[in-house]
Formats: sequence, structure tokens, C-alpha cells
Amino acid sequence: MSVPTPLEIFEYNGSALVAMVGKNCFAIASDRRLGVQLQTIATDFQRIYQIHDRLFIGISGLATDAQTLYQRLVFRHKLYELREERDMKPETFASLVSAILYEKRFGPYFCQPVIAGLGEDDKPFICTMDAIGAKELAKDFVVAGSASESLYGACEAMFKPDMEPEELFETVSQALQASVDRDCLSGWGGHVYVVTPTEVKERILKGRMD
Repeated sequence: MSVPTPLEIFEYNGSALVAMVGKNCFAIASDRRLGVQLQTIATDFQRIYQIHDRLFIGISGLATDAQTLYQRLVFRHKLYELREERDMKPETFASLVSAILYEKRFGPYFCQPVIAGLGEDDKPFICTMDAIGAKELAKDFVVAGSASESLYGACEAMFKPDMEPEELFETVSQALQASVDRDCLSGWGGHVYVVTPTEVKERILKGRMD
């Protein structure tokens, strides 16, 4: 087996991630496949992590780096909670993730995180960044992973502003399922969180098993 080049290493395990905003809510969704190039290793892999009740992060890219980065973020968030006695705002958390990635810029984590949260006045916040922490903010949706090109197309076609939570779930699920079918490195079902000011709904999607 050939050694992956730096560009290929982001797609070594395959991934699909999308976050989308609705009316005072947001959805974040991922596929469930963990592979080594074209060989599937696991079909229940977790890519989305809950930081607190109103803040989630999805990490695409190299799975080992994603897990290491998540552990560092949990550690830093717990320190923040102890010092400040409150949860971190999504914007603050995005800056923390960006700083952690940028300090490793000469030997980066091969990850592309997607951050989604509810800020003050229940306003949804979503953003993504590259492996060295350059943020990209959006008011509609953000995507990441090996299926990101087809996710852009599906989300662009299906998104509309101010969706209610149930419609948002349907939209993000359809976009995810349509996109992973066009990418052989991601898929095998989906994992969707829909977050409102009062509740978090987690759902598992069944998809093509090939």
C-alpha cells in the first residue's frame, strides 16, 4: 500500500459533515463510516461530539487526529468552566479551536472541524475551519469531509431560511444521504443532532450499506 500524500491524508478514513441553521435552532449531521481508504473498518463511528447542551463539534479528516483534538478541547473547556463558572459561547469556542489548530501549524492535526451552537438570544452559530485554524463563518450551512463537494450542491439546492426543527431535520438528512451516495469513502448511515433552546434530539439514519 502506498504512503498517503498530505492531501490524501484528509480522505484516508473518509467522512461527511454538515451543519445547517434554522429558526432559533441548528442541525449537525455526519456519516458513520470509518475506513482505511476503500476498506471499511467500522460502521458506527462517532464524528460529532457534544461540548455542552447548546454546543457541538464535528471533526472530519484523519480519525486519530480527530480523537486527539477532541480530548484536548474537552480538557480546555473544563478548565474554562472551572475558571469562569459558565459554559463557553460558540464564538469563543471557535476561537479556541482555531488557536489550538494554529499552534500546531508546522505539524498540523489533519482535521477539518465544524462547530455549531446556540449563542445569546438563541441565535444559531455555525463555522468551519481548515487544518491550521482559518475560520469560515456562514449564515446558512457549512460542510466538511471527503463528501464536501456533493454536500455543497445538495445543501445549496435544499436550504431555505428560518426552517422549523422538523423541517430542518428532513432537509439536512436528505442532503447528507444524497451526498454520501456520491462519495465512496463515506456513508453507511447517518447521525443527526437537532438542537433547539429547550431540547437536543439525536437520530440515527439508515442508509445504503455499500
